[in-house]
Amino acid sequence: MSESRTILVAGTASHVGKSTVAAGLCRHFADRGVSVAPFKAQNMSNNARAVPVAKGVDGEGWGEIGVSQYVQARAARVPANTDHNPVLLKPRGDAESQLVIDGRPVGHFGAGDYYDEHWERARDAAEAAHARLAAEHDVVVAEGAGSIAEINLRHRDLANLETARFASADVLLVVDIERGGAFASLYGTLELMPDDVREQVSGAVVTKFRGDVSLLEPGVEEFEDRSGVPILGVLPYDDPGLPEEDSVGLPDDVERGPGVVGADDGVPVERSVTVAVPRLPRISNFTDLEPLARVPGVRVAYVPPEGSLETADAVVLPGTKNTVDDLLALREADFGDELAAFDGPVVGLCGGYQLIGERITNAGVESADVVDAVEGFGLLPVETRFSEEKRVVGSTFDLSAETGPLAGATGPVSGYEIHAGRTDVPEHLPNPVGPESATTERVLGTYLHGLFENENAREAFVDAVYRHAGCTRPGDETGVPSSNPYDDAAALVREHVDLRALHPRG
Repeated sequence: MSESRTILVAGTASHVGKSTVAAGLCRHFADRGVSVAPFKAQNMSNNARAVPVAKGVDGEGWGEIGVSQYVQARAARVPANTDHNPVLLKPRGDAESQLVIDGRPVGHFGAGDYYDEHWERARDAAEAAHARLAAEHDVVVAEGAGSIAEINLRHRDLANLETARFASADVLLVVDIERGGAFASLYGTLELMPDDVREQVSGAVVTKFRGDVSLLEPGVEEFEDRSGVPILGVLPYDDPGLPEEDSVGLPDDVERGPGVVGADDGVPVERSVTVAVPRLPRISNFTDLEPLARVPGVRVAYVPPEGSLETADAVVLPGTKNTVDDLLALREADFGDELAAFDGPVVGLCGGYQLIGERITNAGVESADVVDAVEGFGLLPVETRFSEEKRVVGSTFDLSAETGPLAGATGPVSGYEIHAGRTDVPEHLPNPVGPESATTERVLGTYLHGLFENENAREAFVDAVYRHAGCTRPGDETGVPSSNPYDDAAALVREHVDLRALHPRG
């Protein structure tokens, strides 16, 4: 194997398309037989996946990484592990985040405590993880975070500047032209970067462009003349459908055009169904809903806590980083009344499952506002007790649902669990999705993230929603083409970026 190369996909700001470009590069290299792996030294997200702890890290078992690096590992066709995202910060409110290093929780800290007391440990873990990946792969595609030119963070910018340095990375700058001022953003970013990292910039990519690309040519030429940095490509506005990393990408409500995730795909309105998802203040792992949003005729609509469920055909309560505080927020918004009046299928996933139980005890573990117990919404006769211990594991269960929102579904279902607290289920309730799951004729609760990625569970749920809605589910006559978001991301990059400067040397 030739010497490994690291490409750092860095941005001029947050949400400029770094994750899409990184995933596209991972699939592009994998398609050409290049051994490639994703990497993000430090991520901040409540959208996490459970993956095996990397070899070379003390101990075995399962740990957490950000969902984007899990997605990028799939794009690279390599099994995801904790080396792909060695440092994860999971915000939980009150200016605190849970610090996860090498997949394992370290504690909850404010920003000052993290940088003063734990940042050096985090940097060491990130550098060691990158070294292990570089020893095994020809190319490491690293993703930065936010802007690489945040001068107030220059001395502790782990995901950008530190990665560029310890990985000797070739830096690819990404800028979103839809925001306006793209050339100014690129030029200003270059001017504010430290000189040593500025010299590592190989080129730039413009994303989310609409219209005739020839109109950009005068600006491209002048920027290149002024900066000496080539514009390697201009990506059109095209979303390949990769999972969102955090809730900034979610709509605010269901009334606006972007408020519906998963279009009707040509299905007549009277034949579509709507799955309502409360937009929890501390929502996490909302990628659980994306497989449903891709089903023709199914709309996944994010509803604000004070919103109505009147037009919903089903409700899915997603995960949350802080079950107790989100429960209190939903109560304050009278969401419990809406949920009590709703008579369709309801599924609670992880924290959403805890919300719809009868009680949560030892609630002070999660919330300073509750001493001991808090009443849940009471849709399932179960009780959850919180503890400091956290369960992080990949799981496979033998699904057998005779009743409930998954009625008729059988066979294995796989996913992962990331949760604190254990739920006691009465013996008379069926456990269709693992021993801690519970179902009634209308309501299901489970800790299994990724449930709807399993076709048997997804199809059974969609069928149940259509039965409740009293309409016929669309068949294959819709003519909706199948699409692979990893291949689509690769095609987007391959067709619009000059990749010759980014291929492995030698």
